[in-house]
Amino acid sequence: MLETAFAVWKFRTFILASIRGELKGRFARSSLGAMWFILNPLAQAAIFALVLSEVMGAKLPGTTDKAAYPVYLMSGMAAWGLFSEIINRSVNVFIEFAPTLKKIAFPRICLPIIVGGGALLNHALLLCAMAVVFAFYGHFPGTSWLAIPLGMVLISAMAFGLGILLGVFNVFVRDVGQVLSVVLQIWFWLTPVVYPLNVVPANLSWMLAFNPMVPLVQLYQGALLHDQWPPVTSLIFPVVLGLLLVALGLLVFRRASPELVDVL
Repeated sequence: MLETAFAVWKFRTFILASIRGELKGRFARSSLGAMWFILNPLAQAAIFALVLSEVMGAKLPGTTDKAAYPVYLMSGMAAWGLFSEIINRSVNVFIEFAPTLKKIAFPRICLPIIVGGGALLNHALLLCAMAVVFAFYGHFPGTSWLAIPLGMVLISAMAFGLGILLGVFNVFVRDVGQVLSVVLQIWFWLTPVVYPLNVVPANLSWMLAFNPMVPLVQLYQGALLHDQWPPVTSLIFPVVLGLLLVALGLLVFRRASPELVDVL
């Protein structure tokens, strides 16, 4: 673990330059550039809010504020978006950068870190845009917004560990990436992003207890909508699972690393 940390620190300039280069490269010929990082998730959340709240009449129980549901929805989708982006990019990162791995000598663990760093930067820009949107709804940042960085760290840790694990497996078995897309869709609907937690039937609520994204999505929704701090006990599961996934991901990566380039 210390050896990995030292290698990452030694190549910190390379990592930062790669994050900057990747972000520029993704929208090199786009007139709006990095604005698409913000517009895409905001547009998706707006469509969900329009269809569910206006067409289907979805509302949050216990409030008459018409803006409550859109704020609730955008908050949950922001948390889920960070998680899914890191995992989706990590699962293909070694395959995507195969030519680079074969030509340049650098710690391979830098690649998932570059992906995670880019996702966190996108997420920070999205939160800034959401703050402006929420202001139009009359929801201004409160002190509980300071809990959001903690949510970002926990979500990133789980996604990073799971992403490395699946990324290594995907090099050897390419079906992993295809299965992941289906699993993430099911996982999304098993997480209270577009619906409140209290509408889940009692006979299905046990599934949410084993879903580590539930307390993290609720952290975002509670902080951004209700200006509430998350209960400390609700974060124990995500913290423990995040640490275990990072440790397991790094362990599997270290053992498989010598064979990655040959398989690619």
